[in-house]
Amino acid sequence: MQADRSSELRQHLARRILILDGAMGTMIQQYKLAEGDYRGTRFLDHPKDLKGNNDLLVLTRPDVIGEIHRAYLEAGADIIETCSFNATRVSQAEYGLAEVAYELNVASARLVRTLCDEFTARNPAKPRYCAGVVGPTSRTLSISPDVNDPGYRNISFDALVDDYYDAARGLMEGGADLLLIETIFDTLNAKAAVFAIEKLFDDLGRRLPVMISGTITDASGRTLSGQTAEAFWNSLAHAQPISFGLNCALGAKELRAYVDEL
Repeated sequence: MQADRSSELRQHLARRILILDGAMGTMIQQYKLAEGDYRGTRFLDHPKDLKGNNDLLVLTRPDVIGEIHRAYLEAGADIIETCSFNATRVSQAEYGLAEVAYELNVASARLVRTLCDEFTARNPAKPRYCAGVVGPTSRTLSISPDVNDPGYRNISFDALVDDYYDAARGLMEGGADLLLIETIFDTLNAKAAVFAIEKLFDDLGRRLPVMISGTITDASGRTLSGQTAEAFWNSLAHAQPISFGLNCALGAKELRAYVDEL
């Protein structure tokens, strides 16, 4: 079924522009959620503060995340992103929740899958698709976090590959139609994600389309790890993504030149 949807997605892309949904974080802010919303009953006694761990809401307040997804679907979005931006072990470890990372990916994809299927059933001529989001993590492979030790890294390439592999596997288990490697500020992180996803595709014997979204961090037109838009493309073009773009970091007007370059 997923293979059929992936093929169908490519056919639609060849005929028309598909609309991706919008921001998640700012939408969540409008609900003015408190610590208790993030904890729910399951994490009531968790020793660390959890407010701000938006991915956790797919387990503790799926009604809120589902309502946001539904609003984008009702507005006409064709592709809905999962709420899994920080659903990696390394990012969830900061909240003491590394062990739930896989579950977050599965749950976030299932939530979007259910809603996409509902809206597709209403109007089969306008199918909706679930984009499984793989975020940049809170670590960087190219830059030392210690200015006094330029050679130091707080994570290895192999460790990040393993983390991305599990995250993507969870998203596919939950029913994602495609995978979105997003908010990439360090191309080596993206390479780790691509490597992990390709290994997963080989292991499962099936592929999903891949989207890649980078981040231009300032007016120099470079990513945080120092690449221009053109260099960023040349570093990742081998992944043969169905889309390659930039996120909202600088604002639409400032980004126009770099979009033109891509």
